[in-house]
Amino acid sequence: MKALVAAFLAVAWLNLPLSAAEAPPNFAIHDAPKPVPEVRFENGDGEARTLADFRGRVVLLNVWATWCVPCREEMPTLDRLQAKLGGPNFEVVALSIDRAGPNVVREFFAEIGIENIALHIDASGKALFGLGIVGLPATLLINREGEEIGRLIGPAEWDSPEMIEFIRSTIADD
Repeated sequence: MKALVAAFLAVAWLNLPLSAAEAPPNFAIHDAPKPVPEVRFENGDGEARTLADFRGRVVLLNVWATWCVPCREEMPTLDRLQAKLGGPNFEVVALSIDRAGPNVVREFFAEIGIENIALHIDASGKALFGLGIVGLPATLLINREGEEIGRLIGPAEWDSPEMIEFIRSTIADD
């Protein structure tokens, strides 16, 4: 019986999409890409942005706030991930929902030495509802067509070797 269960699990694992087979723990990969609603926010200069502005590259959208302790703790790992993989094919988009505005985010970035992630903010918090987010931090993996292919609720070590390999394989597969 154990051999039968093991064989079944092996076949099931082999039939997973490649990215799901390599996904780190707690990273839920969807069976099929899901449309992402139009979410409006501002960059650090106050210019209007949407997720459509990032089409053509894989995006790791991290929704966070400066008052969220796990968000604060994972931000340096996101910065290192952007430094390592960021470019024309991939970008970490850290979207703050701080109601206090961009200055509080700027101060936090300066305090912990964030150098590779651009400031993006949705002080209205509407992104939470539009994206169906119920807890922070929440991170969505978005393909080049602007569709959500997976998400992780909670903090992660974004610059771990496993996560970097997972993101690299996603960029290569997309």
